[in-house]
Amino acid sequence: MAKTENKACSCSGSQSRPTVEEPWMVESLATPAGEIPAAGTKLTWADRFGGWKARWGHRSNFRIPPGLYAVGKPAAADVILVTANYKLTFDKLRQELSGLNAWLLVLDTRGINVWCAAGKGTFSTQEVIRQLRSTPIQAVSTNKTLVLPQLAAPGVAAHQVKQETGYTVVYGPVHAIDIPLFLKKGLKATSKMRTLPFSLWDRLVLIPVELVSVMKYFFIYFMVAGILSFALGKGTASNLALLGLPVLGALLVGTVMVPALLPCLPFRSFALKGWSAGILWAATASIWAGAGKLQFLGNLFLLPILSAGFALAFTGSTTFTSQTGVNKEIRLFARPMALLGVLGASLMAANWWF
Repeated sequence: MAKTENKACSCSGSQSRPTVEEPWMVESLATPAGEIPAAGTKLTWADRFGGWKARWGHRSNFRIPPGLYAVGKPAAADVILVTANYKLTFDKLRQELSGLNAWLLVLDTRGINVWCAAGKGTFSTQEVIRQLRSTPIQAVSTNKTLVLPQLAAPGVAAHQVKQETGYTVVYGPVHAIDIPLFLKKGLKATSKMRTLPFSLWDRLVLIPVELVSVMKYFFIYFMVAGILSFALGKGTASNLALLGLPVLGALLVGTVMVPALLPCLPFRSFALKGWSAGILWAATASIWAGAGKLQFLGNLFLLPILSAGFALAFTGSTTFTSQTGVNKEIRLFARPMALLGVLGASLMAANWWF
């Protein structure tokens, strides 16, 4: 990201601004408070490629400097849209604002999207207040209404923002694509705008990040298992396949199959969804490989636990549960899962050794 320059706060507010223009900054807008960066509404190849990389795990620095930006040439009374500084979120918003004039108040969410940031406490009441006070928004805008994403609601206390700053918080639609119509209707959302369906496609686009993380663990496991196999004189291709494929399948069940089939799998609990799918995989893999009794039992104990654990990790990406529900699942299943996993690994090791 471009380097930033901090300036002392004045009565009109100040903000850190990029000293080098980013590709998405089409111009600087002259205002009574100085130059305000103006973002374009057309995504470039670099924007899209960056978004693709972020979905595949390269998102630690995919962010923009927080502060005040413009789209088009907003006047003092134009809408103020509040968003996160995760660039994928910022890009989704600005590409839907073609032909509109708006102020964009970008919060410092540590490069986290709106939904997750609201849950983690970075898209928060205090951060909204801080940006209102540290940016020149009050010097360039007479509008006292902030439009926040609906998914930010868990992290922001609207009454506290009003009490401390005088700004009224209005929650916009779930999807950025509905913002133009939302503005046209006078900041009124339809029931459809308030609904998050979490369709198959919505679930599939979340898989790559989890999958990249899982594959890192698998490669570490496979390297260690392979080294031990060769050390014991059992490093044949068939033995390595028996060590790797069942485990890889269990991981893919938890990170790919469970998200894809989420509404269809039995049980409300994510851990049980992953475990039930993992049981089917363990039995199938064992029969296919002609596993002996110890290996078969080891697979039935261990593999579903791997699937259940990674299925449980998917809860943070869904509309199906809450933090309270996740904590409850962890309390209920963490110890039994750990015990079954140790038992399964022990049986598999005994089969391998003897």
